[in-house]
Amino acid sequence: MRTVAETGSTNADMLALARSGVAEGLWLRAERQSSGRGRQGRTWVSPVGNLSASTLVRLRVTDPQAATLALVAAVAVEETVSVYLPARAALKWPNDLLIDGAKVSGILLERADDAVVIGIGVNLAHHPAGLERRTTNLAAQGVTPEAAEFLETLAESFARWLARWRGEGIAPVRGRWLERAHPLGTALTAHLPDGSAVEGLFQGLDADGALILRLADGTARVIHAADVFLI
Repeated sequence: MRTVAETGSTNADMLALARSGVAEGLWLRAERQSSGRGRQGRTWVSPVGNLSASTLVRLRVTDPQAATLALVAAVAVEETVSVYLPARAALKWPNDLLIDGAKVSGILLERADDAVVIGIGVNLAHHPAGLERRTTNLAAQGVTPEAAEFLETLAESFARWLARWRGEGIAPVRGRWLERAHPLGTALTAHLPDGSAVEGLFQGLDADGALILRLADGTARVIHAADVFLI
């Protein structure tokens, strides 16, 4: 595990390390990021006190689909947050963690040849204001874990779930994700890559981890890529 005082982006640094041949399992944490990135090109605010970290997985030919590593990371983050706030957090597809409907973490996957770099940001002490969705942090919930301590627990959880993903496939990861997700029937809006939006009720995940929405006409819509909001 490596820690730096400040960097532009731990994901960018880890992508460079991946291309240089660094082994799977390394974690890089920055006390502060100046150019953190979220999904779909968003800026991820990373002040001192929050967790900003990245790791990488070297893909093997027998591994499940690389995209499902987002679920692996999500269940590891949820499991770690639940050490501090039992039964308070809920997962939202594909990999957001919510506390009382407010986002507390984000995950970004990026590819470099045979490596998938997984960036994880968790609002431990601070959260941004004025965004299109509600946000919160763990300190606002009455718990104040140090970033280094939080990452130690997260790295252990991620390693366990990665081993299950490799050894048993996506099924146990999907099962855990569904156990910790917001309830079936939750109303969601999915903003699709083509700019359109679909509203429906949460009906779980398919066998490959894609989102299933029940539409107003009773049909099911399987969504593989979208930005999802609670209604």
